[in-house]
This record gives sequence, C-alpha cells and structure tokens, in this order.
Amino acid sequence: MMSAKITVVGAGNVGAAAAFVASQKGLGDVVLLDIVEGLAEGKALDMAQAKAVYPAAGQVTGTRNWAETADSDVVIITSGLARRPGMSRDDLLAKNAQIVKSVTEQIVRTSPKAFIIVVSNPLDVMTYVAAKVSGFDKQRVMGMAGVLDSARFTCFIAEELGVYVGDVSGVLMGGHGDDMVPLPRYTTVAGIPLTELMAPEKIDALVERTRKGGIEIVNLLGTSAYYAPAAGAVTMAEAILKNTRRIMSCCVYCDGSYGIRGDYVGVPAMLGKNGVEKIIELALNKTEQAMFEASAAHVRALTRKVDTMLD
Repeated sequence: MMSAKITVVGAGNVGAAAAFVASQKGLGDVVLLDIVEGLAEGKALDMAQAKAVYPAAGQVTGTRNWAETADSDVVIITSGLARRPGMSRDDLLAKNAQIVKSVTEQIVRTSPKAFIIVVSNPLDVMTYVAAKVSGFDKQRVMGMAGVLDSARFTCFIAEELGVYVGDVSGVLMGGHGDDMVPLPRYTTVAGIPLTELMAPEKIDALVERTRKGGIEIVNLLGTSAYYAPAAGAVTMAEAILKNTRRIMSCCVYCDGSYGIRGDYVGVPAMLGKNGVEKIIELALNKTEQAMFEASAAHVRALTRKVDTMLD
C-alpha cells in the first residue's frame, strides 16, 4: 500500500506546525512548500531530524517547487497574511483571496484528485475561494475553523471545571469570527450536558471568551495562533486519510442544511474517505437558529464581496 501524501502550503507558523504534527503522527509523506528560499527546506530538515528522536512513518521534505507536491492526497492551505493587533479576520480579505486563488490553481494543476483543507483567513470565505477556483466536488473542499473554535471552547470549559480535557466535547457552529455560535446545550462533559454543570452566567462568559479567543492570542503574541489551528487541520486530514468518519465542526458547503443554501459555513460534519460524508443537523431552538443565520449572513456578505475580486 502506497503511503499517503500530504502537502502543506506555507511554511510560516501555522504551516510549519501542521507539517510537524502530520509528520509526528506518521500520516504519510509530508511536503512543506513555501516561496521563500530555504524556509520550507530548513524547517523540513529540522522535522526530519526530529523523527530520529520520535520515530514515525513517512518522509518530510521542504521545497519551493510545486512539482514535488504532485499527486498529493490532501493539501492544507495556510498561505496568506496573518492577523496583527487591531485587525479583524475580514481585513485580510482582498490580499488573501488572491493568494488562495493562486495556490488553488497550482493544486488543480499538480494534484487534481486532492482534498483541500483551508486554514487561511477569513476562513469561510477563503474556503469558498478554493472551491470556486478549483471546481472540485464540494465534499473535497473544506475549511478548518470549527475544530479550532470548538477546541478553544473545550479548553476553557475544562480549565473552569478542573476536569480532563478529553472528557469535554464542545459543539460550535457558524462563521469563524466574533459572531460564531457556541452551543452549550449540545456541549458535554463525559456525556453530561454542560448546562447541568455550570451556571448560565459562567457559560456566557466562556462563550464570549471563545468568540474572542483568536484576538486574545493575537494581542499576546502579536500574531495569530498556530499550534491549535495546525492540530485542527491535521485532525481533519487524518479523518479523511484513515476514513475514521469522525464528526467535527468544520466549514463545509451547505445546500439546504440549516436553511443555508450555496454557502460555506461552519456546521457539524462527518469526515471520511470521501471528504465531507454528511452534515449533521441539530435541532436548534429559535435563539440558536437566529444567531446561526446572522453568522451565516455575515459570511455570505463577504463571499459576495470576494466574488467581484475573482471575476
């Protein structure tokens, strides 16, 4: 059986972290690509040497040459400008749309059968860009956002309750922004609903911290988060490559689900060998549905704006 091939585009903080996680998990051969001379090559060489300390299957290489990414099974796009203090994800729209467009064109040329996982911001819209430019089947293009946002919600809950983080299952929907929709009713700790374990005002505080989780890190670091986004992207790739059929929140194409038609937005979805195998439709109450529709409307407005940039 041939080893899977995972290409990570962009050897900056997120890309390098994603390549390292994928390499350490032994998901297959990892190719790290960047336009900056020596950057991907140097980081990949460092990762290859780390395998001598923590051995795992697969090779890891760095390159500036798209030809070396040919026939990838999964391509993770991390290219683009990162947020700085005072910037919203939306501020990155124009420049990152052109970067993601260019990258996607190369993916189509070199790996026409690949699954694409987008990490670049603004996430939901950049996923739409990759889907439109590639022309790939909708289930083969998806964005990493809900995994990250759910992880933040989960982390904060575990810290507050003092429990094992692996027992917490956070559920979150909507666009990757300040109007994301954490769902405490569907969030559990060892199967127990969060609403049974925490006071409403404390839940509200954690929901708000989750929504501002990205900028909290930007303000501390001076740039965007990278370890958790990288782990989220690799988790999605693993679900596809190993056909685990895991259910996780991620940015996928909705064609009527939750009343959304024709947009990419964050919802719970099952990932497996065919990419997005199924969207899980939760029974939202009126408040949750209204928040989700407002979040989706924001994504839709940005999508229509980026459409004019691509034409």
